[in-house]
Amino acid sequence: MISFDPKYFQKFKFRPNQTEKYLQAAYRDFKISRQSNINEVQFQFSYNALIKLGIALISHLGYKVKSRSGHHIKILEKTALILDDKDIYSIGNRMRKKRNLDLYEGGILISKKEAEEYRDWLKGIFMKAEIYLYGKQRLF
Repeated sequence: MISFDPKYFQKFKFRPNQTEKYLQAAYRDFKISRQSNINEVQFQFSYNALIKLGIALISHLGYKVKSRSGHHIKILEKTALILDDKDIYSIGNRMRKKRNLDLYEGGILISKKEAEEYRDWLKGIFMKAEIYLYGKQRLF
């Protein structure tokens, strides 16, 4: 049983299909990351897709994420627990730190190789999430 800290999460009764809407938003960002030729766009949208995927998985368990300082870390922690994959937290947190450097320190350069590695890794996470949510892969 996964516990949810009330400082970051709130038990919530979602509308039918709300998890699916969150998941579609994550897919949309992942698609943008795959279609762009700009490394930083690929990276940023991959990170956004990972966070949105986490929100979808958390909503599936009946919890809403509260927007407050540190909530992305908590989303990554819960996503790793839900999908039973410690790499989600460690790699996702590395992405979060790079994103913060880019946002708050005046920008960073992301190599083509790095952007592709994150995107390829994220595709596997989406596949795990589909199996968790639907018992099978749907889109990949």
